[in-house]
Amino acid sequence: MNKIFYKIIILFFIFGLTSCSYKPIFLEKNYDFRIKEVILSGNKDINRIIKNKLNLVKSNDDNQNKNYIIELNTKKNRETISKDSKGDPLKFQITIVVNYKIISEENLILDNKIEKSNIYNNDSDQFKLEQTEEIIIENLSESISGIIISSIINLNDN
Repeated sequence: MNKIFYKIIILFFIFGLTSCSYKPIFLEKNYDFRIKEVILSGNKDINRIIKNKLNLVKSNDDNQNKNYIIELNTKKNRETISKDSKGDPLKFQITIVVNYKIISEENLILDNKIEKSNIYNNDSDQFKLEQTEEIIIENLSESISGIIISSIINLNDN
């Protein structure tokens, strides 16, 4: 009975590995524009994550007419949302604010602000708390980069 059970488990494992076709959303799609330059100011960690995601945007044509320069100004705020009876923090909120400008041929096309936040519980283990914050910052930054790319796509549709 155990041999059959192990064979079935191995069979499902093999099917699970081979049938998964995960692809990042912005990686394989070619766009009719190119991000020529990204100018960064503000929080270095957030800027790095957003810039890496924006660099995934590829163009079919290197001589593309639609070249954009993106200026980013990022800010991260961490605040205590609630405290216990002793005054120790129970919940925190991280808010990421990104002001971005899209420039084409030295003309300002779009000036926008994105604000994303997440509430999370405090942890007595400082290392785990820092890891949680890093994951939240990365997720929020990736979401913001997707919104920026979508806004460029919408500019091109108009």
